[in-house]
Amino acid sequence: MTLLQSVFLGLIQGLTEFLPVSSSGHLAIAQNIFHIDTGSSILFDILLHVGTLMVVFAVYWKDIWKLIKEFFMMIRDILCNVRIYSKNKKSSVQTPYRRIVKTNYRKFVVLIIVSTIPTGIIGLLGKKLIEDASSTLIVPGICLLITGVLLLLSDRAENTTKIPQDISCREGAVVGIAQGFATLPGLSRSGTTIAACLFCGFDRAFAVKYSFILSIPAILGAAVLEIKDVGSEVVTGSQTGIYLAGMATAAVVGFFAIKCVLKVVSQKKFRYFAYYCFAAGTVAIICSFVL
Repeated sequence: MTLLQSVFLGLIQGLTEFLPVSSSGHLAIAQNIFHIDTGSSILFDILLHVGTLMVVFAVYWKDIWKLIKEFFMMIRDILCNVRIYSKNKKSSVQTPYRRIVKTNYRKFVVLIIVSTIPTGIIGLLGKKLIEDASSTLIVPGICLLITGVLLLLSDRAENTTKIPQDISCREGAVVGIAQGFATLPGLSRSGTTIAACLFCGFDRAFAVKYSFILSIPAILGAAVLEIKDVGSEVVTGSQTGIYLAGMATAAVVGFFAIKCVLKVVSQKKFRYFAYYCFAAGTVAIICSFVL
């Protein structure tokens, strides 16, 4: 893979990871149409996702820091309740238990955990199917058409104001299932999860935030599962530099893409991306029979 090809794939990753048009679908289509051989490099794939993760941390670092703090404070309170339970069994004076989920951020933590579980299960069970689908053009093409339909429907969703304290764990699980199916190339992760959030009545700004922060455990989990195979790759110093160029491109482009999505969702303009998905999906399906 050349430097230009790495930067090109980084550009696609940065744009399409956050814009609701499917990064995996576009990467699969680009590699098939332009015959870009990455050598099936797991390291390159991981670095591209690290680049986009850096963007999420940069944009939402305050929220992420609060979530991390609240997570550990919840563990502290759970341990305190275990100790209180032990004391209450031995004493006639009953000490009240600490409330675990008592703030919006704590409920946010719970929802992230609930959403991540079905995503992980679907991702593990469908890993081979996803790998096979990525080597074709017709599956990304069909999934892009499905993404377009989801985006059109999400624009029609009513404006509601649900924030974490108003959202049930069942709704969190629904978003997690949506994210699990969005591992298929062509089915946009951001588009699918934001649409699922809007269908469940999430506040529009929170739907975007939830979608992107939810991507962190999903991407990190996938990277951990794949990193064990990186050691078997033979990567030269020059090739490492080429990979890092792709990662940097994904990060820079992704920063502007995530800002764009925030405006698009608030203004109900997903339909423009839907039209693009219909066009890209149709082209991919046609190419699958021609090439």
